[in-house]
Order: sequence, then C-alpha cells, then structure tokens
Amino acid sequence: MRRSVYSRAAPTRVGETPSPPPAPREARWRKLYTRHEKALLALGGALVALAVVLGEAALDAPPPQLTQEDIDHAVARTLQKIPVPSPAVRAYEAVRASVVRVTALRDEPQAAEAPTGLRHGATGSGVVIVDRGVILTSLHVVSGAERVRVTFANGLQSDASVVSRHPENDLAVLLAKQIPDDLRAATLGPAKDLVEGEHVTAVGFPFGIGPSVSAGVISGLHREYAPPDGERHLSDLIQFDAAANPGSSGGPLVNATGEVVGIVTAILSPDETPGFSGIAFAVPIEAAAGAAGLPPF
Repeated sequence: MRRSVYSRAAPTRVGETPSPPPAPREARWRKLYTRHEKALLALGGALVALAVVLGEAALDAPPPQLTQEDIDHAVARTLQKIPVPSPAVRAYEAVRASVVRVTALRDEPQAAEAPTGLRHGATGSGVVIVDRGVILTSLHVVSGAERVRVTFANGLQSDASVVSRHPENDLAVLLAKQIPDDLRAATLGPAKDLVEGEHVTAVGFPFGIGPSVSAGVISGLHREYAPPDGERHLSDLIQFDAAANPGSSGGPLVNATGEVVGIVTAILSPDETPGFSGIAFAVPIEAAAGAAGLPPF
C-alpha cells in the first residue's frame, strides 16, 4: 500500500499571494548602511580628525619641568650606585706606568786586595716623558753618580745616561738603554693654569719605598727655595702639601686630570733630620719640558 507524503508548509488559501521569506540579517545591515551611508562616513571622518588632533596635542605637550631638587636626587642616586674615584686615584692611574725609581751608583773603596766596587748612593724618582726612554728627574739625585740605574713599573732595570743637566732648575734628563716594550710616556699639562687649593698628587719612592702616592693641594705659586747647603737657589716653584720625603725628588706632581704639572724637587725641613713638614716644592713642567727639548705649552 502506498503512503501519502504531506508537506508541513502552511496551507495557502485560494486567491492569496504567498508572503516572501524573511531577508537575511546581512542584507538588512547592508540596506541600513546604504540608507545612512553619508552620515556614517561623516561620523567616521570626524572621529579620525579627533584622533589626529588628540595625538598631535600629546606630542606637542611640553616636557615636565625638572627642578634643582629633582636633579640633586638623581645625582645622589647615581653616586650611591657608582662611586666616583678620588682625584688621587685618577692621577695615579694616569701616571703609574710612567714612574721610575732612579738609583745613583757611586764608587765604594774596599780592601786593598779587592777591586773598587759600586755602592748605592741616592735613591730618587723619575717620570718618562718620551716613550723611547727619556726620563726627567732631579739633578741632585744623580749628581756625582758613576752610574745611574732606573727601574720601570714592570720591574725591568736598565742603566741610563745623563744626557743633560740644568742646575738652575735642579733638573736632569736621562736616557735609558733598555726600555719595556709597552713603555708609556706621561701626559704633560701646563702649570701656568694652576690655582691655589687645586688637588694635586705626588708619586715617587720616598725612602726608596714605592711607588707611593700622596695627595694634597697647591699651597702657593711662584715660591723660592734655598737649601741649607746653599748649593742652589730655586725660584718660580710650585708649593704643595702632599707628603714628600727624601726619595720623592724627581717624581711627578700630577693634577686631577692625570697631567704632570711639575717635578718634585725639595721639601722644607725645619730640623736637621730631613723629613716632611707639610711644605714641598716642585719645578713647573714648562721649565722641565724645556730642559728635555720638548716644545713649550
């Protein structure tokens, strides 16, 4: 037997036109956009223009004003995290590879059956000013020496010849016969720019100990000095209060930027026993450099 198939669609009355199916949602939005297209475009343009104006206003906004208190706090925080080295540390780091020990060797009479030998005489300091082994020191350190020996920062020892003497400034210029491969010359700076109270550092071999570092300030300029023996009268000296003792003579006097501004030459000792009393003198580097034939500053 055959079954009948019935449709579930609603019946249509005779003479009635069927209603169209409902329009999809996308089609309704498209019709709505078409109807209000101009208004929507105008609104979108206005929003874009507003965004541009707000962006430019943000870019053109003035930066926040920093006060001195803000700057002080920032500097204080930085100093707490990264300690700043002292002027003496910077000065020593700049010249340590250029400072030498200077030893004067003199005749030493021995027993009649033994040959004449050499003994240590004065011990002083010096500083390399030309990297081929040209060294500045004090004349009184090498005066009367049969032989001069220099010891470089890396421990190398070498004989040196005295190539020039300048008693008016108590200066001697040495030339080492052997030098380290990586020898560095010190940087020289004009002493004419020094002012009283400026930080300076003296580097040398006081009593043969060193290299030793002492720090102080410029105490005075254009000083004169006459030693008790009366052998030399020095003028136009730099007075400073960094500790200096016998053996410091010939060493560099260095400013806070690491430039050699003088050569230590003498100390004022009120007692017969030489020792530091708080007053020391250095020959300005202009005179010292001129003694070595370097161009003036």
